Amino acid sequence: MTNDQRTWKIFKRNKIAVAALVFIIITIVIAILGYLIMPDSTPMANNMTIQLSLKKPGSEFMMLRLRKTEPVDTVNVFTKMLFGQPSFYRDIPVTGYRFVKDSVYVDEYIGGEDKPEKKVYQIPGPPRPLKGEPLNIATPPSGGRGAIIIHKTFWLGTDIYGRDMLSRLILGSRISLAVGLMSVIISMLLGVTIGAVAGYFGGWVDGALSWLMNILWSLPALLLVIAISFALGKGLWQIFIAVGLSMWVEVARLVRGQVLSLKQVEFVEAARSLGFNNTRIITRHILPNIIGPILVLASSNFASAILLEAGLSFLGFGAQPPMPTWGGMIKEHYGYIVMDSAFLAIMPGLAIMLLVYAFNLVTVGLRDAFDIKSQSTRF
Repeated sequence: MTNDQRTWKIFKRNKIAVAALVFIIITIVIAILGYLIMPDSTPMANNMTIQLSLKKPGSEFMMLRLRKTEPVDTVNVFTKMLFGQPSFYRDIPVTGYRFVKDSVYVDEYIGGEDKPEKKVYQIPGPPRPLKGEPLNIATPPSGGRGAIIIHKTFWLGTDIYGRDMLSRLILGSRISLAVGLMSVIISMLLGVTIGAVAGYFGGWVDGALSWLMNILWSLPALLLVIAISFALGKGLWQIFIAVGLSMWVEVARLVRGQVLSLKQVEFVEAARSLGFNNTRIITRHILPNIIGPILVLASSNFASAILLEAGLSFLGFGAQPPMPTWGGMIKEHYGYIVMDSAFLAIMPGLAIMLLVYAFNLVTVGLRDAFDIKSQSTRF
């Protein structure tokens, strides 16, 4: 049995860690599919219907969809999955309707406590069918496709701007996972490189790099990220860099310690006696033997990056509106916690908690699986 097979067998024994890994995989699949499975597939899930603000989960409304007068391009499936599809229609909530020739008479919904407002809308002429257009069958009897009636359910309710909460939560998972992934990649590249160089060469190189690590280690992570964000500006790519640059020190300290303990062992001395250069010794002989602790720390840092991104978005330094982020959703709605719409802040907070907890459980499972002493006692 190889080391990888033995590690996986030990990891599978931890049922909670396996369940957490399955939850993370499901979340990743949902985040990748994104707009393809979201009820609101418009870019940034930003289809606002102000009349429907702060509606409870499960609310259902009848909507009049009027075709927009301006042309709307139809995108392919891959583009829609990544960036969304602009809506062909303008949504108007109604409580009743009737079609009369080229017009539709509606009782427009304007609020739960207000009487519907009677309005008349001119139906645009039947346009050329667009590829990929939603085919709702409630078409007007006049025969045109300039207006349709649908019934729309908001499974997790709506926010203060009448946007679908489920769609924004799904898109927010993509932001959180992207920040975690990019931040871990940046921190691992920097941390492993600097830690390996410091631990292997020692001397003044180790002294200088250790001094830098100790300085950055003494700074609170959130303050360091905010400072980097100030320097780089606000935005999603800036958050990738800021969070990644704030997390490499922990990786470097771990790698430095591991390299210090391995650089004098027999197989490293044998590699030196064979004339291998330092780069080959580090990358081919030392680093593969410390991959376990690195993976454990990467999983832990993934959870930390999600929390940092949520905190930055809550403070206004993360991805900017209308891009949905879980921290930004809490910022927009935390005032409703003491009102009857607490779900608006609880749902993104619960999403953050579950995803971070899942990564922490996987971290514990990986730590046990890569523990050499526990492996030797179990077989």
